[in-house]
Amino acid sequence: MLIEVGHVEAIFRYPVKSMSGERLEAANLGWYGLEGDRRLAFRRLDNRSGMPWLTASKLPDLLLFAPQDGAPGEVPSQIRTPDGEDMPVFGEDLAAEIGRRYGAPVQMMQLNHGIFDEASISVIASDTVREIGRLAGLSLDVRRFRPNILVRLQRPVPFHEDEWVVGVLSFGEGDDAPLLPSLCATSAARW
Repeated sequence: MLIEVGHVEAIFRYPVKSMSGERLEAANLGWYGLEGDRRLAFRRLDNRSGMPWLTASKLPDLLLFAPQDGAPGEVPSQIRTPDGEDMPVFGEDLAAEIGRRYGAPVQMMQLNHGIFDEASISVIASDTVREIGRLAGLSLDVRRFRPNILVRLQRPVPFHEDEWVVGVLSFGEGDDAPLLPSLCATSAARW
């Protein structure tokens, strides 16, 4: 049974893990998330763990760097630094600048299937973001949560996403509508 829970309010893509994202009008959703999302990341050369990626939790300055010149589904060719300088994505100057800020050498890596913390797509409702901001006493930018899809709910209830864990999210109608299944798919919601 389909239950309409809301509408897509915004779509975001983050071509380089932990760098500034971009708002999109439309995107292709596939097995590995949105086309071009988190396909690049800096690898910490001094780290041999299962999570060698440099993230904003280790270097908050990463959020100030902005990918440039990336067509939908393609990796960007340039990165704009916080100082306004454009550098080639795979250039030595960019790796040296990020490494200097981090305090250790890094290398830009491209992974065709993306570099995700939890799942290849992230969905959050705008009501949830507002409630978290209210509870924290802050006005929050939704991009702080790094979502791919921001949903405007028909019934404004914060944390309504908890109910979606046991279902399938359908974006549109028809046989070709993209679906996001959960671990235990027993119901469906339509956007």
